[in-house]
Amino acid sequence: MAKAGNRQLGEAKKQKKDEFYTQLADINNELRHYEHHFKGKTVLCNCDDPRVSNFFHYFSYKFEDLGLKRLITTCYKNQERDLFSQNDSERAIWLEYNGDRNGNRIPDPEEIGIRFLKGDGDFRSAECIELLKQADIVVTNPPFSLFREYVAQLIQYGKKFIIIGNQNAINYKEIFPLIMQDKMWLGVRFNKRIGGKNMTFQVPADYPMRGTEMYEEDGKKYISVAGTGWFTNLDIKKRHEEFVFVRRYNPIDYPKYVNFDAIDVSKTADIPEDWYGMMGVPITFLDKYNPEQFEIIGQSLTLADMKVIKKLQGKAGGGPRFYVERDGKLVRLFDRIVIRRRK
Repeated sequence: MAKAGNRQLGEAKKQKKDEFYTQLADINNELRHYEHHFKGKTVLCNCDDPRVSNFFHYFSYKFEDLGLKRLITTCYKNQERDLFSQNDSERAIWLEYNGDRNGNRIPDPEEIGIRFLKGDGDFRSAECIELLKQADIVVTNPPFSLFREYVAQLIQYGKKFIIIGNQNAINYKEIFPLIMQDKMWLGVRFNKRIGGKNMTFQVPADYPMRGTEMYEEDGKKYISVAGTGWFTNLDIKKRHEEFVFVRRYNPIDYPKYVNFDAIDVSKTADIPEDWYGMMGVPITFLDKYNPEQFEIIGQSLTLADMKVIKKLQGKAGGGPRFYVERDGKLVRLFDRIVIRRRK
């Protein structure tokens, strides 16, 4: 199912169909774990159509409960209540909400300030960067075709963030070093099914209906995408949960790599409690990563010595990967993250 989700995301990327609109239930399920971070803070949602954005809905209706200072949203679209307008407005807008003024604890239209932008509302524009500078925390679902640029901008301006991304982003050369240096990590939900569904997004009416994870409801199209989840640099309880070891090392179940000095752990749950050397684990390990227990050393993409493989078998097909020997043959493994125990 994850491969199907990746194909759908890949196709969308090729067609520049980045309009994957996050559902309120998914937003609420994640952000309830961060509520203590928002008190007295300015929140920016800079990749949303603010008049109908579920991110704007969440923060405006919980403004007082969260103790927010200010809410800003910007969009690349016009101010009509059309979720899938086609970026054809001459002027984009940004909305500002400073909380309830009439005591009904509802964000009424007259309490929401509408401001026009000079440009198209692109998050990379100078005026949108000025709004970014005013924010403490950025929360949104950025275009996944621009994920590298988007994260780079957040890091450049030192912003805290909670954003949605795809599992493939973990291996991006611009993203993995941030994870390794503990400048960015996985949120609470990442590539997980809840109620039988992966994270669900509303898509435009002309989006092709393909795959078992797409459906229509009340005349609207939705896609449930495997391999998606939340990235953040805000501390959460999950990040400090102790990994429980249930296995011990033995050379049969944990073979050494042919082209790197580490053992292979094929399942995160099988990390041996008595091994303190380097080990390669699946990418899914990041969902259990506790920086107090483990240190991330690198990844197979950069650590695998492919010269060894070429020397042994005359060629080294595909990109850098770790290999193990099984029944006298070299076996190429899936991507691995190299870790080491701290304690």
